[in-house]
Amino acid sequence: MDIKSRLALFTLKLVGRLPLHWARRLGRLAGRVAVLARGESLRLTRINLAQCYPAMDPRERERLARRSVVHTAMTGFEVAAVWQQPWSTTEDHIVRVRNQQLLTDEVHEKRGVLVLMPHIGNWEIFGMYLATLGPSTALYAPPKLAALDPVIRNARQATGASLMPTDVRGVRALLKALRAGEIVMVLPDQEPDLGGDFAPFFGRPALTMTLAHNLLQRTGCRCVFGFGKRLDDGYELVLLPAEQAIYSEEQKVSLAAMNRGVEACIAEAPEQYQWEYKRFRRSPEGKSGIYRKA
Repeated sequence: MDIKSRLALFTLKLVGRLPLHWARRLGRLAGRVAVLARGESLRLTRINLAQCYPAMDPRERERLARRSVVHTAMTGFEVAAVWQQPWSTTEDHIVRVRNQQLLTDEVHEKRGVLVLMPHIGNWEIFGMYLATLGPSTALYAPPKLAALDPVIRNARQATGASLMPTDVRGVRALLKALRAGEIVMVLPDQEPDLGGDFAPFFGRPALTMTLAHNLLQRTGCRCVFGFGKRLDDGYELVLLPAEQAIYSEEQKVSLAAMNRGVEACIAEAPEQYQWEYKRFRRSPEGKSGIYRKA
């Protein structure tokens, strides 16, 4: 194991020993340092916010950018704690679950449910919660640092989730799970590994995964959105209904509805969204170049 891997694993395990509120405080401090340093995270966040909220007052947009960088850092430190601590400890920090019936009704009736989980707040705690409700399956790509793989894999499986590779075999497993009336978790807001097409996202064309559309069409399952919203005293797990258009046979109609669903989730807590991701690096004409440094 190289030095970088050893250091990452040591840091992960050290933060994981902290109570969640202390991990959050450290994350807040790290985020403020990142803002003061004016690093890459802040630069990318500013670019994305300008693309998605062009009409917002520039001063308000800058405040949102800075808050977002802080929240992203908090998520990183919180996740380290969530991965290392028993679910019984983590569960105590869930203050409430909003619209829980959107999911539990389907689970109880053994209808497959596709849960789309944007990168908002703490998505790890939300995914672990879902697995407590019934058999659950998600795709999993090992991290670049192989030393972290056992920690992450064990944490995500701790409450019962099944992790499958991000390839054709994994897609088959998702289809099988949905047809069996189980829960499938998909992150819908990053550039796809398994096929994509362009659809509007905040009014701009963004390369969007077609996986969710294909799963819906091939299984007839239901679809909801969900995320873990950070509160001062813990988390609110939020479930929101999907538009009827997401079930459309027309792919472009379905993808546009999925992106609007992601936008609706973001509207609940825009400062908690992971704005630093290069969502617009490709355009229908090719590479966009908007993230290129001046």
